[in-house]
Amino acid sequence: MLLTFLGGVGTVTGSKTLVEPESAGGSPNGHRLLIDCGLFQGPREVRTRNWDAFPIDPVSIDAIVLTHAHLDHCGYLPALVRDGFSGPVHCSPNTAALVPIILRDSARLQEEDTAWARKKGFSRHAQPKPLYDIDDAERAIALLTPTEFGRDFTPVPDLSVRLDVGGHILGSSVVTVHETSRDRTTVFSGDLGRGNHPLLSPPTSPAGADAIVIESTYGDRAHGEFDQEIDEMAAVITRTLKRGGTVVIPAFAVDRTEVLLVALRRLQEQQRIPVSPIHVDSPMALAALEVYLDAIRDGDPEIQTAVLAEGVAALDLPNLHEATTPEQSMALDRGGARIIVSASGMGTGGRVTHHLKALLPDRDNCVLLVGFQAVGTPGRMLLDGAHEIKIHGQYVPVRAEIAEIEAFSVHADAGELLDWLSQCQPPPTQVFINHGEPESAEALAERIRLDLDIAVDVPELGERVRV
Repeated sequence: MLLTFLGGVGTVTGSKTLVEPESAGGSPNGHRLLIDCGLFQGPREVRTRNWDAFPIDPVSIDAIVLTHAHLDHCGYLPALVRDGFSGPVHCSPNTAALVPIILRDSARLQEEDTAWARKKGFSRHAQPKPLYDIDDAERAIALLTPTEFGRDFTPVPDLSVRLDVGGHILGSSVVTVHETSRDRTTVFSGDLGRGNHPLLSPPTSPAGADAIVIESTYGDRAHGEFDQEIDEMAAVITRTLKRGGTVVIPAFAVDRTEVLLVALRRLQEQQRIPVSPIHVDSPMALAALEVYLDAIRDGDPEIQTAVLAEGVAALDLPNLHEATTPEQSMALDRGGARIIVSASGMGTGGRVTHHLKALLPDRDNCVLLVGFQAVGTPGRMLLDGAHEIKIHGQYVPVRAEIAEIEAFSVHADAGELLDWLSQCQPPPTQVFINHGEPESAEALAERIRLDLDIAVDVPELGERVRV
């Protein structure tokens, strides 16, 4: 089969890989399968790729398989549908429940941000337009085709596909693609979980692969000791609340919010942080929370046995407040001793941008970063010590305390990626590294060469390879 890397190379976003089975003569047989259809995020030079003409005709794509529901893996779907794609979008049932939440929110934010830019005049364009609108999102949602884990299906002739548990977020999948005529198999890791998720089962090991396409978000580092990181988190929250400040936690709406609620509940029960109001200020996060609660109620096999035994109480906090309206959200900007969990996780959009704008200038407050921060995002700028950041066209002084906790990362680190890869027996003959910044991808490639003695490629954008 032929693989063409159309996104997720040289960056952690925009994941898209084209898979084409070959004819007897070695050329593509005319059928096309796309693995993931993600939105580019981060620096302007990366984001502008979303506006480029798609490198192949969307009409020519027969089907799409999604590894999971995060925006950088599914967020370009409405644009592809707008431009002519009309095939099925295969994904796990829980991904099919989460993607509509993600796409509707993405379309709404783009429409709102465009209207705001037009009103305030800070766009480079006289008449700015959203990348896609809610109608495009609804057409994409209508194409979702839920597919159970562990069941083989044939999205295009000569390609058999199976989804297995990925352990990254609810519904995340490891995708195995088998070319039946040539007996060749490629496994796509998607975003790979760590095996220590507080709610989800660990990722499925790869098996019988000729090639593996593996992510490298944390390919150049090891996560810190979990207990030590939690101690640091408790200390940061405690000192901020005691000085009357607000802790702002930019968090991905899907999964990170749920993981945070579990941790905050335990820290309160253990009296390691003061009991104070906890506000979830993200309609998308609240909708995703319901999907997680439904999975727990239904005894979903993705949920850990211990969590199923505890039931929905695992995510129950008596001092939890849901900010469902813009007015409730704006009221939080008055400050005070409270915790605000709000999307987006890298501060690139959503309600958290308004909280950052209002609360960063006050030294009593704290911004607690709990997820990967891509280069060029507000979160990364704060992490790198920026004295001011630009929000809604205005420069905002950074006086609040900035702290980072990696304990909540649900991406495997370098050692965990190697451990997962080494479980494939016999080993693959080729490994392709995607979904990572250049330094992390190259570092992981070198470790795979040295530790596993496997041929490794870090593809360039548009590169085509044969399995």
